[in-house]
Amino acid sequence: MRIKWKTLAICIAIPLLVGGIAALLTGGGMAEFQTLKQPPLSPPGWLFPVVWTILYILMGVASYLVLTSGKSDQKIREALESYGLQLLVNFFWPIFFFGMNWYWFSFFWLALLWVLILYTIILFGRISKPAAYLLVPYLLWVTFAGYLNAAIALLN
Repeated sequence: MRIKWKTLAICIAIPLLVGGIAALLTGGGMAEFQTLKQPPLSPPGWLFPVVWTILYILMGVASYLVLTSGKSDQKIREALESYGLQLLVNFFWPIFFFGMNWYWFSFFWLALLWVLILYTIILFGRISKPAAYLLVPYLLWVTFAGYLNAAIALLN
């Protein structure tokens, strides 16, 4: 299968833009985050943007694989709608957590995100196993983020 470079670039740009805009909207939230009581296993602050950038790229590649799979339009549409919904929920989490300091609300919002990611993995897996596998690190990171979110809500 020949790579459609323009389509791939757009698919990668979409989640990177979503994450970038959310980061801009939360401003200095990460600096404030570092002043909070941290739970065990809290990674250094510099790691978060690195991990999220990698995850957004993996999401973009996964969506590209689904989009260009050649499967039925209905299956692709359903999978990409789920993907878009989880990306929208993802967008608002840092705003709730860093921007508004709604730690418990953010935790439950993150639980919703986790369910949507899992559902998206299932739908992607019906179309492209590699696309589904590319989302697994995302699910694992959001699981870890859930631990951090709940612990910060408890400690602060």
